[in-house]
Amino acid sequence: MKIAILSNGNANYSTRRLVEEAEKRGHDVRVIKYKNCYISIEQGKNQVFYKGKPLEHFDAVIPRIASNMTQYGTMIVRQLEMQGDYCLSKSLAISRARNKLRSTQLLAKYGVDIPKTVVSRNTADIDDLLDQLDGCPVIIKLASGTHGNGVVLAETKKAAKSVLQAFYLTNDNGTNILLQEFIKESAGTDIRAFVVGGRVVASMQRQSLDDDFRSNLHKGGNGKIIKLTPEEEKVAVKAAKVMGLSVAGVDLMRSSRGPLVLEVNASPGFGIEKITGRNVASKMIEYVERNAKRTNHRDRIGA
Repeated sequence: MKIAILSNGNANYSTRRLVEEAEKRGHDVRVIKYKNCYISIEQGKNQVFYKGKPLEHFDAVIPRIASNMTQYGTMIVRQLEMQGDYCLSKSLAISRARNKLRSTQLLAKYGVDIPKTVVSRNTADIDDLLDQLDGCPVIIKLASGTHGNGVVLAETKKAAKSVLQAFYLTNDNGTNILLQEFIKESAGTDIRAFVVGGRVVASMQRQSLDDDFRSNLHKGGNGKIIKLTPEEEKVAVKAAKVMGLSVAGVDLMRSSRGPLVLEVNASPGFGIEKITGRNVASKMIEYVERNAKRTNHRDRIGA
């Protein structure tokens, strides 16, 4: 198979692992720096160009789109979808997962338990907002934040109001700001479940190394292998399905009322391999093999 990996380049660990596993299985792999692609659009002829040449057809495309390039990256993915290339992660699903407000709305709508969340653009409503969440402390986060950035713990009403005002003043692009209930029993700890094709293939617990309430590995958190309960596996798989993602990193929190989904990541990092010893890159390539062949065969029959 001819496989394209849309990435920032071979320096990325997850990209190197995917190339390694794909080549090990005999595939022809090409890493495409999607930020260097451009699209030519005209009636009946839309093409993606890379290094001055039209991008060839691939049997499968694996998008690894960075959060700060979501809009441009998904535009490239969408064009490849329109050209008939099989894409492991769909452009709509990536965009959906990257918008914390939209993903929270969808998870709640389809019965996935989440921390209670409120959204407002008016700091004058702070008393009502905090009442909705049973008071402080509360988590305040930007809808577009990632890796623990744009997330603040406000322990008092005064602090919450100050954080909201600061976010509104510096938030030039109009990103929504969310307030969420603080789950005290899991402060500084969460679980990352790596889902591929409707199955959890690896899971780890992440723990902050100091008093930080954020447990992200990018923030210096420490990870260890953990076995999920059947309920946690079910919730992780359902969350990925709601987002429409074949591959997802689902972040869970253990609470007194059961597992809560914090976030669904459309391009989960591969640090989980080092912690768990699980070969998630191989699982992704195996899934691509099964589904790209099936999709391409169906398209040829219908042609």
